[in-house]
Amino acid sequence: MAGGPLESGERVLLIDAKARRYLLRLKAGASFHTHAGIVEHDVMIGLDEGSTVAGSTGREFLVFRPTLADVVLKMPRGAQVIYPKDLGAILIAADIAPGQRVLEAGVGSGALSMALLRAGASVVGYELREDFADRAIANVHAELGDDVDYKVEVRDASEGIDERLLDRVVLDLPEPWAVAGHAAASLRPGGILLSYLPTINQTMRLREELERCGFALAETVEFLRRTWHIESRSVRPDHRMVAHTGFLTSARLLARRGRGADPGLSPAR
Repeated sequence: MAGGPLESGERVLLIDAKARRYLLRLKAGASFHTHAGIVEHDVMIGLDEGSTVAGSTGREFLVFRPTLADVVLKMPRGAQVIYPKDLGAILIAADIAPGQRVLEAGVGSGALSMALLRAGASVVGYELREDFADRAIANVHAELGDDVDYKVEVRDASEGIDERLLDRVVLDLPEPWAVAGHAAASLRPGGILLSYLPTINQTMRLREELERCGFALAETVEFLRRTWHIESRSVRPDHRMVAHTGFLTSARLLARRGRGADPGLSPAR
């Protein structure tokens, strides 16, 4: 991430006194209009992050470079994005690392793609809808630039995966069990499949299929996020929280000669 003074052409996050957040791209001579007044881009260009700027009505805003979580929640999208709290968990559960070859099926608006690429992976996406594919590519390049190792194909992963010896397969699909067999054929031994699903019924069906397809060490988890209100002596959990968003299921591919040989390697039921 760039440091130093804010420059024309980069994204910034404006935050008003009520913690409302606005994502915009700086452009010399431009202005940003809000109900709280107009903020001139030229006022922000050249400032350090964390500076305070005043709008035309005198109301003040903080200005920062956005985090990936800020971008994910504010970027243009067609499909529902994976929440930041799950993006971080996916990177750990799938053990994403620099140089890995990752197949992502169901790229949506590109939120997960950004997280995978920022972790250093090389990503090939499969997406059924061309408009989603175009949106994901645009969002990824807007955030990470044009040099990232990323391509998206408009195709159905349930009809097959062309890539071989992949390190990871990450699925954000309603029927990932239809892809499990293709993933087993495309992953290297020990490779990880990770799936994101909204319901436990879908997750149960996936777990059954993973066992049939030669995966082991399967685990399903969900993550809840609760923030706290801390103001003077008033300390309590916030009234609202991001609770259930989805189930993350990960599993590792057995070597072909080991599949079914040792019941102890089978996923726990």
